[in-house]
Amino acid sequence: MEETRNALAALDAKDKDKALTALAGSIGKLEMMLARNPSLALAPVEVKTVVHDTFAVTDSIKPSIEYAIKALKNGEVQKARRILSYLASEISIQTSCLPLATYPHAIKAVVPLVDANRFLDAKMALQTVLGTLVVTQEKVSPLPVLRCRAMLKEAESLASNTARSDNEEKRLQELLEGAKKSMEMAELLGYGRRKVDYKDLFDQLKEVEQKVSGRKGGKNIFDEFTTTFRKLFDRKSSDPEKSVGEKVT
Repeated sequence: MEETRNALAALDAKDKDKALTALAGSIGKLEMMLARNPSLALAPVEVKTVVHDTFAVTDSIKPSIEYAIKALKNGEVQKARRILSYLASEISIQTSCLPLATYPHAIKAVVPLVDANRFLDAKMALQTVLGTLVVTQEKVSPLPVLRCRAMLKEAESLASNTARSDNEEKRLQELLEGAKKSMEMAELLGYGRRKVDYKDLFDQLKEVEQKVSGRKGGKNIFDEFTTTFRKLFDRKSSDPEKSVGEKVT
């Protein structure tokens, strides 16, 4: 793909020799790839991390969802799409792949255009070729879940000390409240369903709050919660077909 982009840059400069050299390099690499693995359908060429986050708070998410639902009912699909596009808080790993059944032939078809000095036509053809890349979204990690995990890790460390200072006690309570709000945010944004996926977590977090109240504490207080948390979110994050992640093309 890098050679294809080099060819585009050369075409912009109307540099015929550089464009042909870049195309030859691209074709050669593709043919070698196919020779080594004839059954390969998609060749990964680029991996990137995409972050979507929202500045919305839980109190504003519900009205936004209701507004989007109302827009859909009224047939205002694009209005609903714009509203919902802001309701995401996640990190996704995306991989761009070359479709080897068509990509090499499409690159070869550009060569005669360059030979004929039809630089604009060649450039448009190459841009079309780049548009055939298949993008797969392999993993989605909800940011509220990651934040909750980080807060609980710190809270667990503080809770193990029964001789907490006033500042440490205040921090512990802030962390527990923050973890609760992060889970509420994850549920509202659709990263799981509260009645099905979150019920045990909210119940167990409430038990943790009771166990550490009044500067009580000790080790293993978070064990049950942590086990449930990992079973739910580690399983979902590793499986792109689950509700916290999806595979797209």
